[in-house]
Amino acid sequence: MSESMRGTRLGAISYEREERVAPAERLPTAYECPVGHRSLVPFSVEALEAEIPYDWTCRCGRPATRPQHVNLQVKPERHVRTHWDMLLERRTIADLEELMSERLALLHAHQAEVEAEAKLLRRSA
Repeated sequence: MSESMRGTRLGAISYEREERVAPAERLPTAYECPVGHRSLVPFSVEALEAEIPYDWTCRCGRPATRPQHVNLQVKPERHVRTHWDMLLERRTIADLEELMSERLALLHAHQAEVEAEAKLLRRSA
């Protein structure tokens, strides 16, 4: 066997004949970018089961879309919830106002204590 393989590069060349091999069926799909470039991208007919993408990157780098097709892959945009929105889901405005007044009272009481301590330190110095 080593004599019949002498002088060949294993793995680099296929010795299989393509006479009886039929290529897979292809479906050319057209894409157009905003500049006007038109690209034909061949997809396998079997790819129809997996959906052909609505958009493709053009050779110029811009997004190209399939003309005369509606994008079924577009998902409705979700409202981005802010911290305020999430807070309002848990508490009412009245609850928040009451909480704020309690926290402000605590803050003012603490501030009064700090000022009293500062006066004592000034007197002792």
